[in-house]
Amino acid sequence: MKRFIVCLLVSLCLTTAGISFAAPKKAAPSKSAAQPQAPAAITGKVVQTMNSGGYTYVQLESGKEKIWVAVTEAKITKGQVVSFKPGAVMEDFESKTLKRKFDRIVFSDGLVTPGGAAAEAKPTGSKDKAVKTKEKIKVEKAEAANAYTVEDLFKNKATLQHKNVTVKGKVVKVSPGIMQRTWVHIQDGTGDAKKGTHNLVTTSTAEPIPVVGDMVTMTGTFFKDKDFGSGYKYDIIVENAIYKKEAQKEQQKK
Repeated sequence: MKRFIVCLLVSLCLTTAGISFAAPKKAAPSKSAAQPQAPAAITGKVVQTMNSGGYTYVQLESGKEKIWVAVTEAKITKGQVVSFKPGAVMEDFESKTLKRKFDRIVFSDGLVTPGGAAAEAKPTGSKDKAVKTKEKIKVEKAEAANAYTVEDLFKNKATLQHKNVTVKGKVVKVSPGIMQRTWVHIQDGTGDAKKGTHNLVTTSTAEPIPVVGDMVTMTGTFFKDKDFGSGYKYDIIVENAIYKKEAQKEQQKK
């Protein structure tokens, strides 16, 4: 009896003190961090291939599926089995240079080597894809408060980000219908062809678009170190460009 009373008193004391005994809880299992999955390469047999506007367009047969892939211009032949890195997917893409429309096309970041490593996509930027002409171009600088030569833009790129600039020059290349833009290359005779600082890449969605050989005064927004992906990397580029075609007599000046 005494033993029962002692146990009862101890229990009452512990309850009054707010102390309770509970079975230890099991620690919740830790969740391992989700590992990002590497994107699979696009592999198949080449059934069609064509070059246009600095790109190679390839139709691959992969099992029962046929896939269109575009990559910076490369030597690819019909019947060859190739692998491409994934890239931006474009729906209802229209190539004006090919004069055809693709329901779905992948703008790949580059070919994959036989060993499985991805071949680095060669940028189509101002240096790597700068147009080389045999013609000696010499154009006077535009007359405007924000006027620059092509060489000036490269030299002052650190201070021109997002500013409006004006350049007068000759159109040496036009690539319409890429990434819903028209890409226009302009040269004015300044800069160094070996360094790629003689060629200015501009983009526009406006009309009218100049043609190769036109002398134009271009105004647009300046960007430096622009990377669009899919191999489109530029030291400098001018976007949202508007082109004013100069009179024929202006084009004939030397």
